[in-house]
Amino acid sequence: MRLSACTCFLGGSALSAAALLCGLLSAAPALARDFRPPSAFSSLSPATEVDVELVLAVDISQSMDTDEQEVQRAGYVAALTSDEVLDAIRFGPTGRIAVTYVEWGGVGEHFTVADWTLIEDRASASAFAARIAEAPLRQVQRTSIVSALDRAVEMMRSNPYQGLRKVIDISGDGPNNQGGSVTEMRDRVLAAGITINGLPLMMKAETTAWQAMLHLDHYYEDCVIGGPGSFSIPVRSKESFADAIRMKLVLEIAGLVQDQPKVMLASSRQPIRCNLFD
Repeated sequence: MRLSACTCFLGGSALSAAALLCGLLSAAPALARDFRPPSAFSSLSPATEVDVELVLAVDISQSMDTDEQEVQRAGYVAALTSDEVLDAIRFGPTGRIAVTYVEWGGVGEHFTVADWTLIEDRASASAFAARIAEAPLRQVQRTSIVSALDRAVEMMRSNPYQGLRKVIDISGDGPNNQGGSVTEMRDRVLAAGITINGLPLMMKAETTAWQAMLHLDHYYEDCVIGGPGSFSIPVRSKESFADAIRMKLVLEIAGLVQDQPKVMLASSRQPIRCNLFD
């Protein structure tokens, strides 16, 4: 079941954000044996408790050229060490987060660039960002959002931290095209009490016909994101990449979402066929 979704856009107007009441989901049954709900509050330990467990899942499929990968890496490095992100961490309930940076492509193609790290100040953020900046670039075939989400859940389950919230932040420049049904996987992730946010990369939209026709931002809204406070920020140019990532991290860490209209017209657009490429 998809719990909730909202979309945040970069535009001329300033971001209007409202505080989101965040908490763990009750121990809802998982839809598959290898997915399980988050731990109860009674098991939280002050030594391992964090405001959010955050998986940064970054697309490195063949459609991402070297220049785009470099822009993407630089954007994450700059955002993670920015004053805005550090302030969001500092003013959280525990004042710290746990984060990992993973690159992904096809089924089974997952590379942990920077493993789980506790970030609570500029020094720890800079050390984590340095591991991302120094890692060699990779490029792989295919785009399996299904496999990336599956791997992210496993990393959530096996890490030593206990987050008040659990978030997968997944970026990509194309639809799922390997590994099974993306909506079925999304629903399994949500049943485990994990929110999925999206960063659809649409920097080729004007030159790549299939991507322009697909409306990748709509695909992420309808088929990928979900969970309490979920949102998607489309990136439409290399110049806006760093700003988009910084905004996204602040929203995820602070638990903020953009105000949305109270009434949505049903005829505003056609829903995306999520299984079109599965």
